[in-house]
Amino acid sequence: MTYTRASMDALRTGGDELADATVATLFERGEVGKFNTLMRYVSTVGQELPEGLPDVAREYLNETSTPPAWVDWGEMEKARLFFIDNNVHISTALSFASMPACYVLPHVAKLLSATHSLKYPSKRMAETGQFTVYLMQPGAFEAGSRFIPAAQKVRLLHASIRHHLKREDRWDTAALGTPICQEDMIGGQMMFSIQVLDALHRLGIHMSNEGAESYYYAWRVVGAILGVDQDHVPKDLQAAREFSDLYMTRHMGPSEEGAQLTRQLIDLYEEVVPGTFFDPIVSALIRYLIGDTCADWLQVPRTTWDTVVKAAPALLGLLETIEDRSPLAGWALDRLGHLTSIFELSSLTRGRVMHYAIPEQLKNDFGVSSTIPPKTRWTPPSATISQ
Repeated sequence: MTYTRASMDALRTGGDELADATVATLFERGEVGKFNTLMRYVSTVGQELPEGLPDVAREYLNETSTPPAWVDWGEMEKARLFFIDNNVHISTALSFASMPACYVLPHVAKLLSATHSLKYPSKRMAETGQFTVYLMQPGAFEAGSRFIPAAQKVRLLHASIRHHLKREDRWDTAALGTPICQEDMIGGQMMFSIQVLDALHRLGIHMSNEGAESYYYAWRVVGAILGVDQDHVPKDLQAAREFSDLYMTRHMGPSEEGAQLTRQLIDLYEEVVPGTFFDPIVSALIRYLIGDTCADWLQVPRTTWDTVVKAAPALLGLLETIEDRSPLAGWALDRLGHLTSIFELSSLTRGRVMHYAIPEQLKNDFGVSSTIPPKTRWTPPSATISQ
């Protein structure tokens, strides 16, 4: 599939019919609070749904309770092993590349500022990290796992934002398209897949072609579960590059919301890093991974660490070489990465499970204007130019 501006424009009008209809009915019947209260205790696959759950919600949950029939479970297992091998690096890429890349899209930054529950970066980062960890657990789609219920709730969260913005006439649909439209949902897949792989490559992480493709495949599965129309999703990394390049160049730019969200993100990680000496490395790493233009748009401070952080690929490359040549060292580094990721997630969640809920209202001040050991090393697909 070749992506053009015209084909991308067509994706800006579609939302998620199933989730949108469910949310509209819940609001119409005044059952949102009841749904949120009851669903707080539904967190694992196979768990019996509570008594009193609205019928429309029960129907939605039953219809979305299984993964697509086309899923290749061999590919999903490869993706899980890729994640285990690179979990701490993936966490770094999500935190310091993917999230800022979201903020550099003004309309996405406005959407991320839309709800009270998404206002605070610690909660937003915790939900993203927790969602990824759920996905990459063994048996993520089997009884007792947490991934499917989390995905069901995220889908309803997106639908509720569309519901509020449309009902209250607080979104310029003609200029900006449907809020959290199909283009943006596919764009989100790119943020958490190819953008992560790009960041790993920039950090000097060793990856096989097979591992990179499997990781991308896992996010294609996620997109299907989150209501993305599979007829328009890039089927491989080369197509993903084409989509991602066009999507970013169509929408990227500076915004007040993007700069504010970035400042909150930097403040959050400066609080996590002990002391103050290493605080500037947070801004330096963001700037290194997303580039100076985007970093300037997001008002990422320039620091004396901007040059120092460029040595990170050499150090990480050395560790990767040791890991590749020594199974014992590989096991130790993987274990350390796992523990580091768990510690980071625990710090963000304060040891609690994050719950996704339908927001009953948006922020009052929200406003929008139109204005495995590696074989062949993976390298990013070349940049594309589309008309």
